[in-house]
Amino acid sequence: MMFRRTVAPGIEIKLFETGEARLLFKIADRNRARLRRWLPWVDLTKSPEDVKLFILRCLDQYQANLGPQTGVWVDGVLSGTVGCHPIDWPNRNCSIGYWLDSAQEGKGIITRCCAVLLDHLFDELGLHRVEIRCGTGNTRSCAIPERLGFHREGVARGAEWVNDRWVDLVTWGILEEEWRSKRSRMSHPSI
Repeated sequence: MMFRRTVAPGIEIKLFETGEARLLFKIADRNRARLRRWLPWVDLTKSPEDVKLFILRCLDQYQANLGPQTGVWVDGVLSGTVGCHPIDWPNRNCSIGYWLDSAQEGKGIITRCCAVLLDHLFDELGLHRVEIRCGTGNTRSCAIPERLGFHREGVARGAEWVNDRWVDLVTWGILEEEWRSKRSRMSHPSI
């Protein structure tokens, strides 16, 4: 039961292991003030044990053929996550999410990781559609689906309770044939 992909030299994504819970908690905790603005799980994650339970759910999700949730590794250092929420097999779709340690932001890492994940979801699993949902004010996060060729499909007002307030979410979507077309025009398959 292993999912591991090389994204670019020095960057890979791989399925979590339970022994990484303390490390992942440390990274999330270090980025807590920044992440809690957009991600509802941050305030609920209070210990490495909470992260271990998350990792166990991720492993169960993967084992059940509902898609991978992975760690993002940069030069051998765990630096964030990228993965899909459970796949809706009858409709062959899912949504993906991501976050990255602030020290690694602005380098195109998450964009590349998402491209590799999209290749897996469309080419290997045969999905038809993938979504990304981002807070309307989260410009860095919204830039990723835009760079990857997703279509901005609309805004769901007050769609998610994020720690202390309602957040409007932008829904971005891409279909299998759109991803194939976009990928064929990119200078590098993982950018």
